[in-house]
Amino acid sequence: MLRPRKMKYLELTLFKNDMDTVLEYLGKKGVIQFSESESFYENQEIENIKNIIQRLCEAQEYLGFKRDPNNETYEKPQNGISENEDKKHAKALCSIIEEVKERESKTILEKQRIKETINEAKAFSKMNVPFSDFEYLSFLTLRLGRIDPKDIPLLRENLGDRAIILQLEPGGRILAACSKKGRFALDSQLKKASFEPVEVPKECRGVPAEMLKSLNEQFILLDAELIKINLEKEQLQKEYLPKLNQFLSGWQIALEIEEIKARFTTTENLYHFSGWMPADIVPAVVHDLSRLTCERVAIHTYLPNEVPSIKSGKEKVPVAMKHNAFVKGFEGVVFSYGAPLYGTIDPTAIVAFFFTLMFGIMFGDAGQGFVLLLLGVFAAKSKSMSKRFSRFSVPLISVGIASMIMGLLAGSVFTNERLLVVPTRAVTEAITGQPMDRILHILPMAGEGGSITKLFYFFGFTVSIGIIINSLGLIINIFNRCVLKKYKDAFFSKTGLAGLLVFWYALFMAVRILLGGKPEIYDFAGICIPIFFIFFGDLIWRVLCKKKPVMENGILAFAMEGFVEVLDTVSTYFSNTVSFLRVGAFALAHAVFSFIVFHFTDELAMSGAAGTFSAVLVMIIGNVIIIILEGLIVAIQVVRLQYYEFFNKFFIETGVEFSPFRFGCREKAGG
Repeated sequence: MLRPRKMKYLELTLFKNDMDTVLEYLGKKGVIQFSESESFYENQEIENIKNIIQRLCEAQEYLGFKRDPNNETYEKPQNGISENEDKKHAKALCSIIEEVKERESKTILEKQRIKETINEAKAFSKMNVPFSDFEYLSFLTLRLGRIDPKDIPLLRENLGDRAIILQLEPGGRILAACSKKGRFALDSQLKKASFEPVEVPKECRGVPAEMLKSLNEQFILLDAELIKINLEKEQLQKEYLPKLNQFLSGWQIALEIEEIKARFTTTENLYHFSGWMPADIVPAVVHDLSRLTCERVAIHTYLPNEVPSIKSGKEKVPVAMKHNAFVKGFEGVVFSYGAPLYGTIDPTAIVAFFFTLMFGIMFGDAGQGFVLLLLGVFAAKSKSMSKRFSRFSVPLISVGIASMIMGLLAGSVFTNERLLVVPTRAVTEAITGQPMDRILHILPMAGEGGSITKLFYFFGFTVSIGIIINSLGLIINIFNRCVLKKYKDAFFSKTGLAGLLVFWYALFMAVRILLGGKPEIYDFAGICIPIFFIFFGDLIWRVLCKKKPVMENGILAFAMEGFVEVLDTVSTYFSNTVSFLRVGAFALAHAVFSFIVFHFTDELAMSGAAGTFSAVLVMIIGNVIIIILEGLIVAIQVVRLQYYEFFNKFFIETGVEFSPFRFGCREKAGG
C-alpha cells in the first residue's frame, strides 16, 4: 500500500481484423496507457464517424434529450460496439428525424411569413387607395395576374419559401406576394411561367378579399400541419429516443477506437502499438487477448529499466495506486499536488489518516459530524450526483465520523452541551470510577483551575501530531532519494538524514528542558554534528565523488550557501512545528463559537413561547453557519498543513499519473 503498483511496458502486434476486438476489450477494462510517442493521423473514417455522432446528438436534442454539461460520459452498450447493420439503422433513424425536423422548420417559417403578410394586408385592406399603389408597401410586393394552372405547382417549387402563390380562382388567376428584397426573383420566375399581369380597375380599393381569405385558410392549414408534426415528434420520442442513446454509445466507441488506431504504426495487414500496464494484471490480460484473437497476437513485456525512453529520462513511468475504499477517497488530495515518482513512497494512506484526524479535532461536534456523514452517504448513493461530487463521499463520511467521535469526547451535539452529560458520566464512572461531564475540556471554564492546564496539554498534543507528520515527511524523502540514487540529498540536505537528526535532537532537548532538565555539554555535539554535514554537505559529496573543483563557485559563495542552508533548516523546522498549533487554535475557535450559539439559545428559550421559537431559529442558523463556514475553513487548513508541512519535504519532483484508455472518459486508475 505504501508503494505504487509495479508497472510493465508492453508491445503488441496483431492483425487488423482483430484490432477492434482488442481495443474494445482494453477500452472496457481500462488497463493500458498507450505510449505518448505514438503520433496521430486524421483520416476520412474519423470525420465520417464525427459527422454521424453530430447527427445523432442533434436528433437527441430535437427529441428533447437533456445533456448534462458536467457529465459528458456515456452509457457503454452491453453488447459491445454496434455492428454494421446497427450503424445503417442509426443513419436511417437520423434521416427520419431530420426529415421531420426540416418539415417543422419550413412549416414554422412559412406560418410566420404568412402571419406577417396577413398583418400587413389587413392594415391596408380598408384603405381608400388604388390596388396599384400597394407597390409602395414597406414589406409586401404584390403581383396579380394569370398563368396556366398546370404551372402553379412548378412555380411554387421554384420560388420555395421566397414567395407566397395564392390561387384566387380555378381559371388560373393568382396573387403572388413576397418581401421587397425578393421581388426580382419573383418577377424572374413569373416571367418563366408566362405570367400575364391583370390590370386592376382604379375603382378597386384596398387589398382584395380573396387574398385575405386565402391567406387565412393557408394559415389554418399550416397550424394543422404543425399539430400533426408534433404528434409525429412525440411518437418518435417514445419509440426511438432509447435507440438513439444506444446508437450514440456505439458510434462514440467506434470513434475512440478509430482515434486510437490512427496513432498506431500500421502495415498492410498488421497493427503495432505499445503502452504501460500494472504488472499484477499483465498475465490475465495476455491470457484474455490470446483467447480473443485465437493466439494471433504477439506481446512483448519489458521492465521499466529496460525501456530506452525511461533510461534516457525522456519519459516517466506512470504511477498507478492500489488502495482500499477509505484511502482511495483521498487520492485526489495527493494528485492535486502531484503524482509521486514511480518506485517512491505512496503517501496517500498517511494523508488519509492525518486528514481525518486533524479535521475531527478541529471540527468536534457529534451532531454536525453526523450531518457531514449523511452528506457523504448521499453523495455516494445518489444517482443524480455527478462524479465530480460523488468522489467526495468517502472524505465526507470519514471526517464526519471523526467529528462525531471528537464531539462525543467534548460533549457537544449541535452545540448543545447538556445532551451528553448523563451518558458521559455513566461511561466515565464505569471506567475510571470518577464521573465526568465531558471527557475532553477544550474551552477553559471558570472555576476549573485545571482546565487551562488541560488546554495546554491539548495544544501539546496537536504539536505532537505536527512532529510526527514532519518526521514522516523527512523519512519518506530519505527513502525516495535513496531509491532514486540521489544520495547527497538523502544524507546531507536539510530534508535528508542530517536535517532529520537536527530536528529530532532539538525536540529531545526541548522535551528534556520542559521536564525540568537543563542543557548539557553533549547537546552541542548532538546539534552541531548534523549541522556540520548540512553546511559542508556539498563539499563532502564532491570530495567523495572526486569532483573538481571541490568548491564549484568559490569559497565565498560556498560559505554563504552553507550559512543560508543552516539558517533555513532551523527556521523551517521551527515554523513547521509551530504551524500545527493552528489545529488546536481552530478546535478552540470551534468550541467558542458553539459555546456562544448554545448559551444564546439557552437564554432565549427561557423567555416564553416567542423566545423558544427564536432559540430554535438561532440554533438552526448557528449550526448551518458553523457547518458551512467552519467546515470549509477547517478543510482548507488541513489541506494547507498537508501541502506545506508534509508534501514539501519529499515532493521535490513529481511523477505522471497512470491514465488508461477507457471508453467514455480517461479515468485515473486507482485500483
